[in-house]
Amino acid sequence: MLAKPSYLAPEILLHPENRIFPEFSLTRLLSTVFEPTEGCRVCLLTDFDDPQAMMKNFQFREEEGFAVQKKAYEEFYQPLQEGVMKELGMTGGEMFAYYSTHGSNLDMKDEVFDTEGNQLSLDRDIYSKYDIVLCVGDWSATAPLTAKCKEFGFRGATMHGMNDVILSSGLAVNYDEVSADAEKVRLAMDKADEIEIDFALEDGRVLTAWLGLDAQNAQKSHGLCKGLEPDVANLPAGEVYFVPVDARGEFPMKYEDGTLGVLDVENRNIIRSTLIEGNQETIDAHNARLADDPMTGTLGELGFGTQVLPVSGADIQDEKVLGTCHLATGRDDHLGGDIIPDMFKKHENSTHDDILFAPHKTPNFNIREVRMKRGDQREVIIENFRPSEYIIDALSQ
Repeated sequence: MLAKPSYLAPEILLHPENRIFPEFSLTRLLSTVFEPTEGCRVCLLTDFDDPQAMMKNFQFREEEGFAVQKKAYEEFYQPLQEGVMKELGMTGGEMFAYYSTHGSNLDMKDEVFDTEGNQLSLDRDIYSKYDIVLCVGDWSATAPLTAKCKEFGFRGATMHGMNDVILSSGLAVNYDEVSADAEKVRLAMDKADEIEIDFALEDGRVLTAWLGLDAQNAQKSHGLCKGLEPDVANLPAGEVYFVPVDARGEFPMKYEDGTLGVLDVENRNIIRSTLIEGNQETIDAHNARLADDPMTGTLGELGFGTQVLPVSGADIQDEKVLGTCHLATGRDDHLGGDIIPDMFKKHENSTHDDILFAPHKTPNFNIREVRMKRGDQREVIIENFRPSEYIIDALSQ
């Protein structure tokens, strides 16, 4: 067996903020993710409530807020214009703005605006004219862009919620290495029949969620869109995931206002939430949403992080951390699942919403153990928010 990679050392696993990363390089990121880049026409998309006003003459740069959009301008648009495109043999480099969706992975309006304030069409003027589409905004656009890339033939990357920590770690890594590690974990979990997750609550209770996978092929989000096949990477990447075919049991939920609840699951659907502590009104609102549009409670993903990264405060990176796992409700067509936007009662409900279980995100409960069954094989995957020896051994191969 090969020696374990340095980032799997106990002191790094316990304190990933001590891992040393190379300086962020847009040239390295684009050349690695999108090889080849020679001859490709590239553009940058971002989102605003008033995209025409904010995009015209880059007005958003003069306004308060818009931290993500300003990062997109400073770390992507400017470098593209100042030499990265020439270095990689690319053309274009324009920046456009579309209407904010205010929901994770909701379909986007077709209207888009250039820096002169002109209204254009995403279908007619962007997807059909550019080879590589980079999307950096407040809300994830992975699902709609994945559907559009298959229709129009472009490649792309979505990087919502970008901040300084993500730039200096999750986007600074070598994605050939990220892909290789994700494949090692994928093979270690491929064709799993079922997964069980034990959640230990502060009051002493242990909740168990069971997810049926029917020996499906594990998939990976590994950050590479090499070649010329249409595809969209969700960055930072580093994840192995499944589309559950069945689920039952209970799992805890921490809501945005800090309220804690227990979610009951039957036949892959969340059927009710019960208060642990916090605001009963928050629980009631969730239950009302489930009753009004039951598809909002359908489990569409089970994912496991494969990277050693510092906490960024944004789930797009933090769900990729080794030792964490997440569930997601809602649409999963971009993952190869069967839940599509038309199945929801309201358009605004057709989101893909991740529920991340991680020490910084959910300190009120612990993932005591995650177990995998694959034929006659039984393996522990996670213990107390740490990768098991089985996973560490797989990464050491």
